[in-house]
Amino acid sequence: MSIWRVSSTPEELTARGIRFTEVGPDFLRASMPVNERTQQPFGLLHGGASVSLAETVGSIASMLCVDPGRYLCVGQEINANHLRGMSSGTVIATARPFHLGGRSHVWHIEIRDESERLVCVSRLTMAIVERRQKDQ
Repeated sequence: MSIWRVSSTPEELTARGIRFTEVGPDFLRASMPVNERTQQPFGLLHGGASVSLAETVGSIASMLCVDPGRYLCVGQEINANHLRGMSSGTVIATARPFHLGGRSHVWHIEIRDESERLVCVSRLTMAIVERRQKDQ
């Protein structure tokens, strides 16, 4: 059974920046290159780039689970554990829900390298806020 309230394709989501690759029944997946734009000064994947990827995938996943005409999904808290350094290649993030409530969503995001080794794990809490008249 699909958790998505709004149907979307990876191609439609990619227009937002990060390359979305798969919309599964209970997960969203995206990839990001490890290159000069996502590396820290020593040439490794920047922790902030990993967190940005995790928050982007989790935020978009939340937006797909609500009625966008009635609700906004805003980041409330994110944490990340960086487990493996990378200097090149591609990382793949997969977001799955821990909790999909009426006022909050909690997402588990795993970021892996192309060999499926764990690079980073993240937990993202999204606040689900009813749109005010001026937001609509």
